[in-house]
Amino acid sequence: MTERLADLGRYDDWLAWLRKQGETDPDVRVVFVSGSAVTGGYDDHSDLDVEVLATPGEAVATYRRLLDAALDDFEVHQVWELPEETWPDGRQAFLNLTADAADMSLPTRIVDLHVSDLADEHRCVDERRHGVPHVVHDPDGLVELRHDDEATMERARLDAVRQTAARRPTAEWLVNRALARGDEVEAVAFHLAYGVNPLVRLLRIKHCPARHDFGLRYLRTDLPVGYAERVAALMPGPDLADRARATFAWQDELLAELGR
Repeated sequence: MTERLADLGRYDDWLAWLRKQGETDPDVRVVFVSGSAVTGGYDDHSDLDVEVLATPGEAVATYRRLLDAALDDFEVHQVWELPEETWPDGRQAFLNLTADAADMSLPTRIVDLHVSDLADEHRCVDERRHGVPHVVHDPDGLVELRHDDEATMERARLDAVRQTAARRPTAEWLVNRALARGDEVEAVAFHLAYGVNPLVRLLRIKHCPARHDFGLRYLRTDLPVGYAERVAALMPGPDLADRARATFAWQDELLAELGR
């Protein structure tokens, strides 16, 4: 596997700790780093995305052991545990290793710890979508690069284009109606939901189809140079009516190019 790995030096202690957990906990079958560290865009304010694959049926218990051990071994200032129902086969938590995570004057130290049952859907990684994972622990060679089902993704892309085209007149009406009524908050909500978000989905379908469903994140790395700034210029502002017109005009252009 050819990795595109950033300098993870500020997380060296955590990487060493994760290796130790893999060596000492028999239910920790695989540990790898994903996210911007391997896809691009990693910087001083990126978190460390950690994927742990556990013995099937043991993910929740393994997660609890790892979290308890982390709280003992590190100075953790705050923990955000996602609701239990977020994942059907595991748990996830964000561990803040700095006192004020929002203080951008200091490098960020946040660990996104996601523990799942060992299964093909987790051990097989589509590098077009998620980059080549940085493997920390995998003694059995379970991590595999494998593209997601292309037919499934193509159906999702076609559905997105069809829905955007079908909704297009109603979407602009919703934005303009809210503006005409002076309901600025409602106009902003509709502009984002039915203007900007679908526009970005169309841009992704055209320019980075494998990551068609990644939303508004990673625009600078996923779209052509200058497109992130063009999208930013359409975000809500004092001239929202003009921005909405430009947004829907760009939608029309893309829909025509995509043949819908």
